[in-house]
Amino acid sequence: MKIAVCVKEVVADRQAQLMFQKSRLDIDPTYSTFETNEADLYALEEALRLVEAAGAGEVIAITVGDIRADKMLQKCVAMGANRPIRVWADGLSVNDAIGVASALARVIREEQADLVLCGVQSSDAAQQSTGPALAALLGLPCVTAAARLVVDGGTATVSSEREGGQIEVVQVDLPAVVTVQTGLNTPRSGSFKQLMLAKKTPIAVTDPGAVRLGARVVRMFEAPATAERAELLPGAPDSIARRIIDLVRGDAA
Repeated sequence: MKIAVCVKEVVADRQAQLMFQKSRLDIDPTYSTFETNEADLYALEEALRLVEAAGAGEVIAITVGDIRADKMLQKCVAMGANRPIRVWADGLSVNDAIGVASALARVIREEQADLVLCGVQSSDAAQQSTGPALAALLGLPCVTAAARLVVDGGTATVSSEREGGQIEVVQVDLPAVVTVQTGLNTPRSGSFKQLMLAKKTPIAVTDPGAVRLGARVVRMFEAPATAERAELLPGAPDSIARRIIDLVRGDAA
């Protein structure tokens, strides 16, 4: 069994004040510390357990990011991932869920993974978009927010908690994409020795070529500090969307 696990590097302290680059298109990494997205750690742990239960297989940790993400991939190897892959090219942005999914899709398609696991959402953007977008681009079925995952041969049984505490159980043929909820398991942590060995593991860096881009960051700014600036936007969805675009661009008074 070959399992691809998509991991993302996120800002560790999201309560701290963030400093932006002069372009205000991203945060300035000089003043922030980073860690592996929490839900992705659960996805990686689940992949390791599935391969261990099967008695054979490979777990590939894949991320989209610049060279700073190598440290995160080394920690994934220390946990037990067999092979790390970093995908990057000029023009990519980790803030573009569609662009990230498109870059991941090219690599995962070549790997021909039996199962693709992602965290249900990132702790910074919380869009819950990358997993479903990746499944759509790969033409694979997708099940989200797995609270329990069982793989038997070519079938995965996924249990998810829905509104009102109801449990939904879905069976899906592999290959498939499954997004994993936190609490699914208890992620292991690699020892100091394992981390030192992981630093010697070569990290494959892949250029995905032309990718499909989605959202483009126009400007980053601090959230309003007071409730007095809150505004309820009336009207139809299209007019509300135009108003939000004007507010983000700073064109609205």
